[in-house]
Amino acid sequence: MIRSVKLLSQLCSRRAGAFRAAILFAAILLPGCAYLLGPGSAHITTPVPSDRFPLPPAGNDIVGTVQIAIAREGDTLSEIARRYDLGYEEIVAANPGVDPWRPGEDTPVVLPTAFILPGGAREGLVLNLASMRLFYYPKTEDGLAAEVVTHPVGIGREGWRTPQGTTRIIQKTANPSWTVPASVRREHAAEGDPLPAVVPPGPDNPLGQYAMRLSMPSYLIHGTNKPWGVGMRVSHGCIRLYPEDIARLFPEVPVGTPLRIINEPYLTGWQDGELYFEAHAPLSEDTRYRNGNLKPLEQVLATRTADRTIGVSLVRVEKIAREARGLPLPISTGSADLEVQLAMAPRVSSTPPWLIEDYDIEELKQLPTY
Repeated sequence: MIRSVKLLSQLCSRRAGAFRAAILFAAILLPGCAYLLGPGSAHITTPVPSDRFPLPPAGNDIVGTVQIAIAREGDTLSEIARRYDLGYEEIVAANPGVDPWRPGEDTPVVLPTAFILPGGAREGLVLNLASMRLFYYPKTEDGLAAEVVTHPVGIGREGWRTPQGTTRIIQKTANPSWTVPASVRREHAAEGDPLPAVVPPGPDNPLGQYAMRLSMPSYLIHGTNKPWGVGMRVSHGCIRLYPEDIARLFPEVPVGTPLRIINEPYLTGWQDGELYFEAHAPLSEDTRYRNGNLKPLEQVLATRTADRTIGVSLVRVEKIAREARGLPLPISTGSADLEVQLAMAPRVSSTPPWLIEDYDIEELKQLPTY
């Protein structure tokens, strides 16, 4: 408690300290907000699923909520990420200074389970390469609330990048064979790891149990036999999902569904009249923001606020962009900063109730073929 009060005192001396202090003082006293008291005293609440949300009301752009998982002995960030349907880079970026392989028992792990929806039409599939995240807007039956489904993905590494553009699903295959492109066979042969012309279905098939072919030649959305690569740039250009995610998505997405592939590391969105900003590290080949150039972002912010009387803290915007933690944060002048956001975030177990401890690939084979 002494350490918490000292932190509170330090924060009070900063600009807008009175507002920040009031929020933090409430966080200290509320049993569900024990972030500043240390992880051991945190009140554990029921976690919020992070893969399917009702669409926000008109004029709002954010779904989900940031949560704090309390790590157990033996946890890794990669394991916690998969349990909460997050990618590897997502959870590492949200937790600077935390050892990805040994975060340690009782360590608070920030879960970036809130998302600013990509701009543009909310229909079909939308893939944001910079955030390595896929969004699906299923068609809604009359009388039912509209939803968005989102999953982390692995994308093409440098030299094999996943292209931007508009495409669509043209074929769906369960238990696919992989016809290995000649370029990939040459690469593996040069590395002393020759591949056959065709890899049959099974545990050695990198496509996993389900594949959806795009109208872009040679590109697929598919599962994987190496789930650790989800949320990283490790593929030859295709889009990888966790086995459990592709199993749920595969029967839901019909042939003909459009896919819009964008590259937006900086996202802005409204929530209850306040402007939020979510920053991801730009891809290495993205020249728009090279050397910290934020002019394109400033133009976006000017457009976003043109018809509203709202002040934006450019100092805060630059800090969020520099840190690139992937968390939607308010940027209006005088709004709560990251310390306050994390102080108020719910504390949850690193092992959610929906966890699949041992994913059964044989069970997937019993699902219908489309």
